[in-house]
Amino acid sequence: MKDVKMTPMVIALGELLIDFSRVNSDKWGYPTMQGHPGGAPANYLAALAKHGIKTAFLGKVGNDDFGKLLKETLKQAEINTSGLILDETVFTTLAFVTLNHEGERSFSFARKPGADTCLKPEEINYRLLADSDIFHFGTLSLTDEPSASATREAVAFAKTRETWISFDPNLRLPLWKQEEHAKREMEWGLHQADFVKLSEEEARFLWNLEAEEAAEKLMMDYPARLGFVTCGSEGAYYIGSGGKGRVSVPERIHAVDTTGAGDIFFGSAMAAFLTYGKSPEKLTGEELRKITEHACAMAALSTTRAGGISSVPEPAEANQLLSKQSRAN
Repeated sequence: MKDVKMTPMVIALGELLIDFSRVNSDKWGYPTMQGHPGGAPANYLAALAKHGIKTAFLGKVGNDDFGKLLKETLKQAEINTSGLILDETVFTTLAFVTLNHEGERSFSFARKPGADTCLKPEEINYRLLADSDIFHFGTLSLTDEPSASATREAVAFAKTRETWISFDPNLRLPLWKQEEHAKREMEWGLHQADFVKLSEEEARFLWNLEAEEAAEKLMMDYPARLGFVTCGSEGAYYIGSGGKGRVSVPERIHAVDTTGAGDIFFGSAMAAFLTYGKSPEKLTGEELRKITEHACAMAALSTTRAGGISSVPEPAEANQLLSKQSRAN
């Protein structure tokens, strides 16, 4: 297995959208909504970029005000946009997020179709993809054609280049016509990936397993070299050749919006992994634990502010939080 280059590049393909969350409602119940840039692959890249990792996005938005705004947001986040297409014929995808009192979300989507589902295989910037060290994707680009074919071709191309594959199912059941279709595509993605992040809800959906058992299954039944199963406010399990274990979320975190927290966890974990400069098989148990602790701290801090891309904290904030917790213990 290859080691990491001095200046690695991470590329993600998939949805880039506006997340609208409720601010308040009028007397009839109609909400006032606030928009934030989002989309799981973009949130993931934003976390990596915060750590100084070179990143690039492959996908499609509408050539509308929202699409242009999202492109500018990626640029400001220092994510390469040369693989992002603005299409005149479709609208930028919109997601409407409802939060409960604990900051947990439910989703509605304006995506029939949305621009993200309309990316064609021939529109992928393969020259850019050829330069990547990690290629990341989720299942939302697999819900519809032509983006499903584009995703499969991008994965196949990345594999010919011996590029590491990173995968987060990011299950959103309202976007699937049938649950069995969702399961098939999630299973396909898991069989492609070197790095996997599952939520405990996804582990139950796929296998009816709890988090720790699911982490074991990733290593036994799939090609994953490094796996994480996130458990919201309960932290995360990690597993790799060097060891396995569970990390708790830092204490005294008051979550107001969990949008993008899992993506920020995974992007931060990959950033921490890349700093070691070696293949996942060479990571020690202590290194795996530190990677997961850092990712949990980044994700936890992100929940204290609104949005996905806009909620990514500075890595120094996570380091300070972990240092403070260590002194307290």
